[in-house]
Amino acid sequence: MDPEGVIEAAMRRVRDWDGAHVLDVGCGTGFHLPGFAARAARVTGVEPHARLAAAARARTRGLGNVAVRQGVAQRLPLPEASVEVAHARWAYFFGPGCEPGLAELRRVLRRGGVAFVIDNDATRSTFGGWFRRFLPRYDPDAVERFWAAQGFHREPLTMRWLFRRRADFEAVLRIEFPAALAAEIAAEHTGLEVDYAVNLWWREY
Repeated sequence: MDPEGVIEAAMRRVRDWDGAHVLDVGCGTGFHLPGFAARAARVTGVEPHARLAAAARARTRGLGNVAVRQGVAQRLPLPEASVEVAHARWAYFFGPGCEPGLAELRRVLRRGGVAFVIDNDATRSTFGGWFRRFLPRYDPDAVERFWAAQGFHREPLTMRWLFRRRADFEAVLRIEFPAALAAEIAAEHTGLEVDYAVNLWWREY
């Protein structure tokens, strides 16, 4: 996913994290934590699921500036005004309903800190079309209005999936979509590459 680093480059144009305390909300297995740790002074990953948090700890074992804590977005296990950069990728998909988590971001971010939220742009790209088929009632205009009302700026980006093997592509489809839809998409889409539109939402606090 995103082999050219489109999302990271866009984030860094807004706010670099060199020497900062970075919070990764919903860090999952910790995929992004080592990348942040290479430049940040300190990185905290927060993940609600115990098995994923354990995997993130295993991934970052030996990185002295990384801590992984089990917790939820609406009750972040961090003190007030302790973070300069917050990152939430695929953690806030639908906008409305995220208010408790956003209140927590406001609490833990220092003045001048920046929060980044990355989610799908369902209005364009091949993946966006698949996403709409999966969730036909999803309203991207309502989601955009929500983030704008919360004071976030939008930067539309296009990245891509790139696979070495067709079997890997089809395995990821089965993770992302119900089995029947994944099979339909696999039958329709040839090749090993998928263009994928996202929204980078960001706000300075």
